[in-house]
Amino acid sequence: MITGKMLRDSFISGANNISNQKTAVDELNVFPVPDGDTGTNMSMTITAGAKELAALGDDCTVSQVADTAASALLRGARGNSGVSLSLLFRGFSKGMKGKATAEAEDIAAALKAGVKAAYKAVMKPTEGTILTVARVCSEKVDDFISGESDTGKVWEYVCETAKEAVASTPEILPVLKKAGVVDAGGQGLYLIFEGMNRVISGGEMVQSTDASTISVYVKPKAGAASVDIDENMTKMYCTEFIINRADKTQDPLKLRAFLESMGDSVVCVDDDDIIKVHVHTDDPGMALSEAVKWGYLTKLKIENMLEQHKALVAAGKAEETNETLQPVSESNEEFTYVEPDPDVPYGFVAVAAGEGVKKLFEDLGVDRVVSGGQTMNPSTDDILKAVQSIAAKTVFVLPNNKNIIMAAEQTIKLADRKVIVLQTRTIPQGLSAMLTFDPDAEETENSVNMTKAIDHVATGQITYAARDSEYEGYSIKDTDLVASTVKLVKQLLKRGSSFVTLIYGSDVSPEQAEQVENAVREKLPEDVELAVVDGKQPVYYYIISVE
Repeated sequence: MITGKMLRDSFISGANNISNQKTAVDELNVFPVPDGDTGTNMSMTITAGAKELAALGDDCTVSQVADTAASALLRGARGNSGVSLSLLFRGFSKGMKGKATAEAEDIAAALKAGVKAAYKAVMKPTEGTILTVARVCSEKVDDFISGESDTGKVWEYVCETAKEAVASTPEILPVLKKAGVVDAGGQGLYLIFEGMNRVISGGEMVQSTDASTISVYVKPKAGAASVDIDENMTKMYCTEFIINRADKTQDPLKLRAFLESMGDSVVCVDDDDIIKVHVHTDDPGMALSEAVKWGYLTKLKIENMLEQHKALVAAGKAEETNETLQPVSESNEEFTYVEPDPDVPYGFVAVAAGEGVKKLFEDLGVDRVVSGGQTMNPSTDDILKAVQSIAAKTVFVLPNNKNIIMAAEQTIKLADRKVIVLQTRTIPQGLSAMLTFDPDAEETENSVNMTKAIDHVATGQITYAARDSEYEGYSIKDTDLVASTVKLVKQLLKRGSSFVTLIYGSDVSPEQAEQVENAVREKLPEDVELAVVDGKQPVYYYIISVE
């Protein structure tokens, strides 16, 4: 049998296990260019859940643990691998719904629900990835439990199966076999399962080896040294209440998203009848005003943590409380929530890195630029906060990277206003979409036209290869940056091309940029214009746009 405490500790153990080994997972997907962020994305995603789980007491149920983890993972999801992981645990939570403890059959049912949720969310699932590993585990454990009721042995079997499934991924995906690696996402999932197994099988929790150790809070004994609190602290009002749900069809994640936008240390646990809320905020009234839209309130408690702490110190009872140890919210940017304004029809959020690139988007009318891109994927929560800081009825989101699209799409059901995620996979596609926007056109017309614009721009990107290799028939080896840039521009040029833009990165000096500009200009037809922009972006020496 798995108790709530055991499941809580196992999740935290799994988070610590992948956190300790995230670099090794990152290194699995450096081919053909340094896109090694799967381990980091998965680690940051599940750690978002571990931080909230650490605040749950030992009397928690498996249902509470699974729900808390699923909600936190969804908002903290980064990159495709992180979103896939959050979807697996979202389904897992449905399998544990309403249960105080879990038996072997419950594990099998929860895994099956997790796989179903993850596959359902992906339009064209690719086998040989994290999805395959999860599916194989689900299928095989379903057969295994027919003769085994020991939950420890069942989860140990899940780990063994995951390990075997990861080892088989190169046979499913030729690109992995050619690179001589296993799937990074699948390996990350195995490490999480392995960390969970340490606890479920009766062992000790895996401890984090970095400074962001996640551990279960233990209240100190009276007389322990107090924690210093800044007297200029913000979010000082600890606000708690229970909502007796009026409309049970409303998704509590939307309430949680609102609370995250105006406070921190948010805990929002729900079932069919109530939503229990905890939030630190500077404006308890705002939280309560939003909450009454969901039902009538009971068990209200608002405490000033600064005054509370001073009183404890004065009385000689300076005990560290759970409130002082709540994890600090790690947000991409400090965006402040605003209500949608019916008189503001459109707003725009773009994801980009590099001050020059950000300014390009801002000059084209983008309201918020979320820092991120290749190897630096922002979370769903980062994008959501940017969306909800714009006073617009409809917000267009431009991910500008294929590994950010899934995280951006999760904001559609979390935001309290309409969100349209354009399928921009590169910076030039995002810029082209913005150039096409017509403020006088209808929403559907703009969406269609901006999407069409994405297909009318060709993108090239130049970075460094991890090593000399071959990928999809192309030889990848060290060569001259000038020659490489000229060659790529020539390959991107088509009949009818009229404009080329070179956006150079932080690793390119102005002198080098001028040298490349002159070399490219010599090879361009006379009727093709050339523009050079100092983008200051990381990772890529050059981002090339041809229209």
